[in-house]
Amino acid sequence: MRILHLTPGTGNFHCGSCLRDHALIKALRARGHDAMMLPLYLPLVTDREFGTQELPVQIGGISLFLQQKFTWFHKLPKFVHRWLNTPDRLRKAARRMGMTSPKALGEMALGSLLGTEGRQWGEWQKLIEWIRSEPKFDVVSFSNSLLTGLAPTIETELGLPVVCSLQGEDSFLDTLPDPYREQCWDAMRTNARSIRRFIAPSQYYADLMRQRLAAEPTQIKVIPNGIDASSFTTSSPDPNWPVIGYFARMIHGKGLTTLVDAFIDLAKRGTVPRVKLRIGGAKTPVDEKYVAGLVDKLKAAGLANRVEFHPNLSFKDKVHFFHDLTVFSVPATYGEAFGLYVIEAAASGVPVVQPDHAAFPELIAATEGGVLCKPDDPKALADALEALLNDDELREKLSKAAMAKVRQEFSASRMAERFEAVLLEARASAV
Repeated sequence: MRILHLTPGTGNFHCGSCLRDHALIKALRARGHDAMMLPLYLPLVTDREFGTQELPVQIGGISLFLQQKFTWFHKLPKFVHRWLNTPDRLRKAARRMGMTSPKALGEMALGSLLGTEGRQWGEWQKLIEWIRSEPKFDVVSFSNSLLTGLAPTIETELGLPVVCSLQGEDSFLDTLPDPYREQCWDAMRTNARSIRRFIAPSQYYADLMRQRLAAEPTQIKVIPNGIDASSFTTSSPDPNWPVIGYFARMIHGKGLTTLVDAFIDLAKRGTVPRVKLRIGGAKTPVDEKYVAGLVDKLKAAGLANRVEFHPNLSFKDKVHFFHDLTVFSVPATYGEAFGLYVIEAAASGVPVVQPDHAAFPELIAATEGGVLCKPDDPKALADALEALLNDDELREKLSKAAMAKVRQEFSASRMAERFEAVLLEARASAV
């Protein structure tokens, strides 16, 4: 099949959705498909090489922002748009994303979701014309549902079936101010009628979004995210210096405050001598103030010398990061749709402790690689970490089970095999 996958870039940090998309496209190509990944908004960023980025950003975030403000903007000469969409200029804009007001975010999200009725359509129409000019695709795939404003036009004008991945969009939409929040959800429900199949990474998220999108029961399929598990090495931590690991974006929503508080509690107990905390993952300029506050808290507790921060690591360095961990936890405070970091820890044979909510119970059951604890409770997390760190036999059991399960059910090739079946189903339904 000839597949076009539209995916937003972040410009300056890694995200789980980007990593999943890269792994998916690479695995689809390995299965013989002509799969093309087209970046939108900002350049793509991943923690490892993906060959060359075949295509430049087609619809730049700066152009869309200006189009939202000035409906005539798309009529300016092409050289103006090329100048605005240079990778360096887009990356510089990405560093200022935290300065965007909630109102502006709401306007931008709604403008995109309204499709032909939105103020951004002058720019989005260029993408439609680009797709029309290319050799015909068999199916168009959206990385997330915030792109669904394109679906009605792609379906009716281009005659192409559209599939759409669901990757935690609710956590963004629900933070928008009124009236944009409900207007965006209304637009999403309308656009959902033009989506042949939605793909959710967990049953938890499939059930949630089926209700919120008013989707048909058979319209949403569950395909767990996958990784190249063979690229991870088996952990081998120093038994004299147990290490708790965290690897996700360094923000409150991912539960980093909860983990730091649990670590301080655990260290003060003295039941796990010399325990250390290693924090890795994406950190943007917007996150600097928050991280500095955590550093101050650790200094006040006299534990700063036992905590390391490793922001924005390469893939090679990430593998090494997991290799040195004894246990792992990202106690996210919101309804996480999946949690790719859990699978990365499992692939490395690192037992995990996760909150008992959202997709985590599914992942723990499927990988057999960890334990659950009460959500948003530093003491409960400290208790679970303490028990796991003091039970060598249990950690060994969880480690072996997780590595086997990840390679069996959460590989990139397994994800691509399942994704291919959904694409074929969508293509057949369009005939």
